[in-house]
Amino acid sequence: MILRVNGAPQDLDLPVGATLLSALRSGLGLKGAKEACGRGECGACTVLVDGVPVMACLTLAVRVRGEVTTVEGLTEEFRDLREAFADLGGFQCGFCTSGQLVRAAALLRAGLPATRTEAEPLIRYEMSGNICRCTGYNGIIDAIWATSEKRRTAREAA
Repeated sequence: MILRVNGAPQDLDLPVGATLLSALRSGLGLKGAKEACGRGECGACTVLVDGVPVMACLTLAVRVRGEVTTVEGLTEEFRDLREAFADLGGFQCGFCTSGQLVRAAALLRAGLPATRTEAEPLIRYEMSGNICRCTGYNGIIDAIWATSEKRRTAREAA
């Protein structure tokens, strides 16, 4: 089967019933998406399919028709987000970080309201499917908001 992952077609020989997560990790060696709960409840396996966050542990690989983007595929476009996570305490152990970054990337691409008062409830809601047992979430929220503001300021200055 052919999956388009991070901009490139990948020809994979997968067993019947293989999840997208196993195709990415075992078939392609992309280790960013993690298996934690295996039930789609924690968000550690979050990837984008045509820009929409999905839980790769629940998604059958044979059902995927669109472009799959993993955290490895977000390297340059979201360098600022990764730096904000590091600078503002958005991660500690790092286990959930790739899923957090992928979901945050989708949120930033969609756009946030112009004020933090309006944006924060949306950020909290959209990120609620990604569980972190270390940070307490404030650093994650701060990193997403800071990235959005930095990008908005750069657009307005251009």
